[in-house]
Amino acid sequence: MSEEDRVEGLIDIPILEKWMDERGLPGSGEPMTARFISGGASNEIFELSRGDHRVALRRPPRQVPKGRNETMLREYRVLHALRDSDVPHTQVHAVCEDTDVIGACFYIMDFVDGWSPMNMGDHWPEPFESDLEVRKGLAFELVDAIAKLGQVDWKAAGLEGFGKPDGFLERQVDRWLYHLSTFKFREIPGLDTAAEWLRGHTPKSFTPGIIHGDYQFANVMFHNGAPARMAAIVDWEMATVGDPLLDLAWVVMGWPDPGEGERRGYVDYEGMPTSDELLHRYASLSGLPVDEMDYYVVLARFKMACVLEGGYARYVKGGADNPKMAAFGDVVLDMGANAAALAESSRL
Repeated sequence: MSEEDRVEGLIDIPILEKWMDERGLPGSGEPMTARFISGGASNEIFELSRGDHRVALRRPPRQVPKGRNETMLREYRVLHALRDSDVPHTQVHAVCEDTDVIGACFYIMDFVDGWSPMNMGDHWPEPFESDLEVRKGLAFELVDAIAKLGQVDWKAAGLEGFGKPDGFLERQVDRWLYHLSTFKFREIPGLDTAAEWLRGHTPKSFTPGIIHGDYQFANVMFHNGAPARMAAIVDWEMATVGDPLLDLAWVVMGWPDPGEGERRGYVDYEGMPTSDELLHRYASLSGLPVDEMDYYVVLARFKMACVLEGGYARYVKGGADNPKMAAFGDVVLDMGANAAALAESSRL
């Protein structure tokens, strides 16, 4: 699908100009141009230019899945709550709850001038491609950001009621199995084994905090140039208040240990810290214990299998705009198998 096709039907420039002018947003009164930036597995982002001002608009895809408009409002709420924190994020300006304006809920935020590991193809941008010592900083920045996120006073930030931290871990298995049941069309080997193990190894307590819910290199942006500096955590659609260690598990669940190779998926791990180094850094910065990380990694793999199966099911049934969802099919099977393998080998 061309950029013009992405804009057509998703961005109505005259209506948006009027809506933004009424709220005094950056560039009010100036003519607007819109450019498609990226379309993830579930949402679309556009750059809006008005004079010297650039902002970004985030909205659901053309075929709006059930509940996705409400997700836009939750994303805006958590980003607004982070406005005074040291967590790398983009500042939000306004949110639209009226789906009649452009066909879906959306919000306007600052345009992030940086780069995403998802858009780099087979290589890191320089100097991170040629300087392995500098590259290592990308991993530390990744962990540092969630260490900060988990320490935000979520009640003081206005997120009371945003999530349900009481019983959060105890609910996870049944919550994601129910989610899976709403679109299940095939068996995923390993999920039953992982589910049984998780129920029997749930940590007795945790310190609640804001969690991103899908935290990985794919969902962050970095400033250009060295040293490594994170510009913003992006794609907050799965954010809630729960156990912050689940975000850490999301990072390390696919992190290769020495001898396992340096490339997995879209990221080249050559020169990166080990997973143990990342766990130690997180524990030092956050003050949270990481001795039960096997539980969180099994849960992360279990949850990712259930979540990605939803996107794959939409693709199989013809209800997804993004053809990249076709690749989710094998990833889901790998996640289910890997969750079961760790559960069976863990010493917890």
